[in-house]
Formats: sequence, structure tokens, C-alpha cells
Amino acid sequence: MPIQLTALSNLFAHGFDDVIDVRAPAEFAEDHIPGAINLPVLDDAERARVGTIYKQVSPFDARKIGGALVARNAARHIEERLQDRDGGWRPLVYCWRGGQRSGSFATILRQIGWRVETIEGGYKAFRGLVVRALYDDPFPAPVLLLDGNTGSAKTELLKMLPGLGVQVLDLEGLANHRGSLFGAMGVQPQQRGFETALAMQVARLDPARPVVVEAESSKVGACRLPPALWAAMKAAPRLVLEAPLEERAAYLTRAYADVTADPVRLHGILDTLRPYVAAKQVEAWHAAVAAGDFPALARSLMALRYDPGYARHRARMDPAHVTPLAVPSLAPEALPDLAARIAAHVATLIPGETP
Repeated sequence: MPIQLTALSNLFAHGFDDVIDVRAPAEFAEDHIPGAINLPVLDDAERARVGTIYKQVSPFDARKIGGALVARNAARHIEERLQDRDGGWRPLVYCWRGGQRSGSFATILRQIGWRVETIEGGYKAFRGLVVRALYDDPFPAPVLLLDGNTGSAKTELLKMLPGLGVQVLDLEGLANHRGSLFGAMGVQPQQRGFETALAMQVARLDPARPVVVEAESSKVGACRLPPALWAAMKAAPRLVLEAPLEERAAYLTRAYADVTADPVRLHGILDTLRPYVAAKQVEAWHAAVAAGDFPALARSLMALRYDPGYARHRARMDPAHVTPLAVPSLAPEALPDLAARIAAHVATLIPGETP
């Protein structure tokens, strides 16, 4: 009998040796159960072909052609991908609805002697749990926003906090984006993939303890934050890092070394600012890139473009929700102590605990 997922936490210790997604590669790329491997029983073109026959000819003809394709692809996976699995191997298989694709593949694997299970409702059931966690249920834990002007090392500090016993949500890490015009880092997840990764982290949170989240807009890169999380962030108290412009410029030069190492990419990004900034200023930024003066570029971008926006945003906040934290240095050796100061502040928010 297929197993039933009743909560996302069911997947934390499911006990299976592999989770196998037999959907087509395009379906898998959009989103999948974390940790799953893709062994499609129909590739994208085959799936489209069978679907067309189902609608335009007959369901019987579609099943007949689909069955042959599934058997052929299953044989190839067994020969190429599963040949090293021993007799005790126990996989969990799913498709879109937990129907014919996963059922057919599971039947073939069972005939070999493997202990195979499928997921009742397939990916669709899993997706329902993600939607419920992010769109129907309230956000489960109190939020503290880690805020500060561009270049305040917020993301790096956030990554240090779990080692100090603080729970965090790294939204930029989940979106593979550093949250600015210059921030894309490799392949960006699609919205569903982002939501799945976020929901799995939310399911691990201790609701009795605050979770630190970097102050963001309602989008990180191309990924939209779900309403419950965004509402919790807007209402959350803020710890604002106040670091000197020179320190932030030096930090950005280090943190964005991958961007400054690619002048063509950097020039292209600067050109996207032409509709918002005087042409003379954009040319000055290009000249700084040509001269390799990246600290000067960072100082100018922050002073003219980013800091004014942060100032306008904070002017609308309730001062009672904002706690400033003076940061004299953002040098690498200063960050561990700064992370410890942030952790101490978080501890004051937990009833019965002292820093």
C-alpha cells in the first residue's frame, strides 16, 4: 500500500535508501522532493507524445505506447543507474499523482526483489503540504530581522549564527541570490523549488525560539516570499547594523570578488542603472571599473544609490521596533565577535534566558 505523507517532517527520517522521481526532466527541474533523484520513465518529448495520443486518439492507444516506453526506459535505468544496488535496497518512488508512472516502475523493481514503496498522491500530495505550510498556516516562530545598509555583512553573519545556537532562515541562500542588482549566483531556482526548500526549513523551526531572517524585500531575486512569512517580517523587530561607509566598501570589495573579476558582466550591470542615474555618473562608475578601483565604486554606489533608499524605508518604521548595533569594523577577524553580539541580543528575546 502506498505511504501517506501527512506532514513535511515525514521526510526528515523516511528510512528509504533512495527517493526516485520518475516524472519527466522538465517536471523534476521545476520542483521535486528534496534529495530525490530523477529516473524518468517518460522523457519530456515522450510525455508530450503520449499526452497528445491520449487526447486525440484514445486512452487505450496512449497506454499501449506509454507502456512500451516506460518498460524501455525502466530497463535502461536498471542497467545504467541501479546496477550497483544490492538485494536489500529499499527505494521510495513517486510521480505526479502517484499513479501509472510510479506504479509501473515500482512493479518492475518489485519483480527484481527490491522492497519498493510509492507515495499516495505523488508529488501533488507533497506540493499540497508545501502550500499549506507556506500559504495557509501562520508563520510558526517569532522573527527578528537582521538589518543594515548594503555591505554590512548581514549574509555572512547570518551563516555564523547557527554555530552559536541561533536558528536562522537564509532566504538568499535558498534563492541562490545575494538580494541586490549584483547578487545572482549561478542557477536560480524556480518559484516552486524555492518554496519547497523554504517549507522544509520552516518545518524544522522550533516555534518557541526566535528565527533570525535577513531584512529583504518581498522578492529575493526572482523568488517571491509567501504572504505569511512576509507579514511576519514586516511586523518583526529589527536589529540594525550600523557600519561606516569605508568599512562597508571594503567588505563589498571582498564579498563580490566574483563580480569584480568579470568586468564585462560588471559593466553590463552598471548599464542597467542608466534609466535611474545621470549618464555622467554611470560613466564615472565605468571608469572606476576600468581603473580597478572597486572600493571607490562600492562607496559611490552605496552613497548615491543604496543608502538613500534604506534611509527612506527606515524613516517609515516605528522606532520602538528598531535596535541599532554599532559596528566599528567589518574586517574578517571582527565578524565572529559581531556574530556573538547578535546571538546575545537574540537570547534576550527568549523568555527565561540571559545572554
